[in-house]
Amino acid sequence: MADSGPFVPGTTDVPVMPGLASAESEPLVFDKPGGRIVQSVLSGEVPRQAVLAFYDQTLPQLGWRRTADRVFVREGEELRLEFQQTAQRKAAGTAVRFTLTPR
Repeated sequence: MADSGPFVPGTTDVPVMPGLASAESEPLVFDKPGGRIVQSVLSGEVPRQAVLAFYDQTLPQLGWRRTADRVFVREGEELRLEFQQTAQRKAAGTAVRFTLTPR
């Protein structure tokens, strides 16, 4: 697993929660006139509730506003957090897909 650095791969403004790291080699990134589209998966041995609590607390400090469960908006963009279930994931592990799209 590659180190994802301080931000979710493909973004410059969505922080990586301590304990999570990039679960794939490259994020899916499209820049288009209407805005950017980013899809990136992070995983780690952290509880799902801890991930939710981290982003519920951190994202509003960066200008994101929560509009629904696991959905945040800011300046014409929408960020969704989706938890993934796979047979290979350990019971304590969490995988979360970050999807950033224009609103």
